[in-house]
Amino acid sequence: MQCPVCHNEVSPHSAFCNHCGAPMPAAAPQAAPAGTGATTPPPAYAVPPAAARSGLSANAAAAIAYLTIIPAIIFLIIEPYNRIPFVRFHSWQSIGFCVAAFGLQVIVTIMERMMHFLPGMVLLFSLIHLAIGLGLFIVWLFVIVKASKGEWYKLPLIGDFAEKQVRS
Repeated sequence: MQCPVCHNEVSPHSAFCNHCGAPMPAAAPQAAPAGTGATTPPPAYAVPPAAARSGLSANAAAAIAYLTIIPAIIFLIIEPYNRIPFVRFHSWQSIGFCVAAFGLQVIVTIMERMMHFLPGMVLLFSLIHLAIGLGLFIVWLFVIVKASKGEWYKLPLIGDFAEKQVRS
């Protein structure tokens, strides 16, 4: 079997090309049911052949974009990653996720400071910070796994923003 993007030989049982990360037509995943957030990329979003010459596959670059905001910005600047819609989508989604997480923590901290004089509020807001931090950590791990598998998983609101950035 031959990859439709980079034309390298691929095992017939592979879902993705081992060389460029492009999904294989025979084993490509079907569209996810409505409401799951997972989407399949449009045909125009195929990984360009330039990605085959780079050091990282598109899946690896997309997953690395979530490690901090810095790799996401780097992948939006450096070629060939800035020409790969999959990597650009996950980079923009990573930036949006970092901004939203920071904003959420700032809001909770401001509320905590405003109510710190009430009895029991320090403990309550400590638990709220812990729950938010744990929830953000779980979402962060989830999107890293989805990106490494080559899935166009869209987070609510943030994914729509990232998709608009890729289209423009």
